[in-house]
Amino acid sequence: MEYGKTYIPILGAQIYKSSSLQIKGLLLPVLLIAIDYFAVVGAVGTAYFFRSHIAAYLFSDVPSDFTIPYIFAYCVIPLTYLLFMQFDCLYTRRLLFWQQVEKIFKVSLYAMLFILVVTYLAGSAREISRIFMVMVWVNSFVLLVISKWLSKKVLTIAGVWQIPVVVIGAGKTAELLVNAFKNDSGLGYKIVGLVEDNAIAFGLKEYPVIGSFDKAEEVVQRTGVKDVLIAAPGLEREELLNMVYRLQPMVNNVTFVPDLFGVPVRDIEIDALFDQQTILLKVRNNLALVINRLIKRAFDVLAGSLVFVIASPIFAVIALVVKLNSPGPVLYTGKRLGLEGKEFSCLKFRTMFVESDAILATHLQNDAEARLEWETFAKLKVNDPRVTSIGRFLRRYSLDELPQIFNVLAGDMSLVGPRPYLKREEAAMGVASKTILETRPGITGLWQVSGRNDLDFQQRTSLDAWYVRNWAFWLDIIILFKTVKVVLTGKGAY
Repeated sequence: MEYGKTYIPILGAQIYKSSSLQIKGLLLPVLLIAIDYFAVVGAVGTAYFFRSHIAAYLFSDVPSDFTIPYIFAYCVIPLTYLLFMQFDCLYTRRLLFWQQVEKIFKVSLYAMLFILVVTYLAGSAREISRIFMVMVWVNSFVLLVISKWLSKKVLTIAGVWQIPVVVIGAGKTAELLVNAFKNDSGLGYKIVGLVEDNAIAFGLKEYPVIGSFDKAEEVVQRTGVKDVLIAAPGLEREELLNMVYRLQPMVNNVTFVPDLFGVPVRDIEIDALFDQQTILLKVRNNLALVINRLIKRAFDVLAGSLVFVIASPIFAVIALVVKLNSPGPVLYTGKRLGLEGKEFSCLKFRTMFVESDAILATHLQNDAEARLEWETFAKLKVNDPRVTSIGRFLRRYSLDELPQIFNVLAGDMSLVGPRPYLKREEAAMGVASKTILETRPGITGLWQVSGRNDLDFQQRTSLDAWYVRNWAFWLDIIILFKTVKVVLTGKGAY
């Protein structure tokens, strides 16, 4: 086949390729451990500098004669971090970037708590500076994230990080996975080809189809790959079992995607029943727990208050510009569905003319294309005659939604949550409405960082329902960081 000519022309090349993969498998963890070690030592060094020089200079009651034993700086702290990272499988599992950031945050916190407990039990707690320990924690988290991101970029460019993988399947599921690999290089999968009975590879035409399902073993043997990804959830159970049993003896890892789309899988718990040769999947409704609701609300109040203080000057400038741009009030108040379906007054800076309803009715009556767009997206993306000139700018960068900080502080909204829906949209939400209305709507959400107004109504409701079912505090943090990028680029805003 063409693939054999391009990648592995002779059997000796295949053996060499397999050997190089084995060498990488041995050396990569050692290299990553070394990078992490120096990152933690760097965190200790910068924390020591801050405590000895900057803190002592800023605060007169902080003594400047601070020292730390070498064994503590070069052995105890870094080795504790490395052990916790090993326990959390950071050297044996490949994770998406934000998953890795979450694990590093937890590792940094648990490692520092462990060190504090040990020093307390050893009677050395009084000798350890609290400022120093806090700075080690913060610096280690930041430096570990940066060093891992940079090292994987460098290793990817050098061709060391990638793992050759054959994808079995070429449908929509495979396309979603491949796009995820492209958007986040943390996994490091390099797709060498597709195994598919249907020669038409849907949206994956850039990858060669190198075999059919019944020739999967030959493909694996010919390519020399040690990782196979089965992305064909439509396979019957017997076909899937047959595929796994045929390939498992030939490779290191067989990964398959089960048909669980839409099921809340973020915090799924797996129990194996060995006698029955089956597993139990336990999914939890995280937002049903009172403690999680309290955590989410506390974060909204603290972060919302901080945003309000920082953004107050921007509020004043936007209010003045809106008032001068067109006649009417500065704020627009619209009724939206909140927690448990109760309506509340959602605040925004006014971006439309006061007579917007009449303008819309006339426009839809005279423009059939605009009428179809309105029925599909409940918005007019390109040419909305209701929007003022300053309103277009505010919408593009989501500045019109800043007053919703008041809704957050009042308890009507959350910083992150489902989209605020209109009462008339409740019927169209279908079975997802009950799930979506379990929590407060958000200023931003999964819909905001996944396409915004480029998504149709059903796609938005699906994302909102998925968010509620899979809620986690760290998920909110990720969405907030991604929102900054989306807002600055103006992607999907109209």
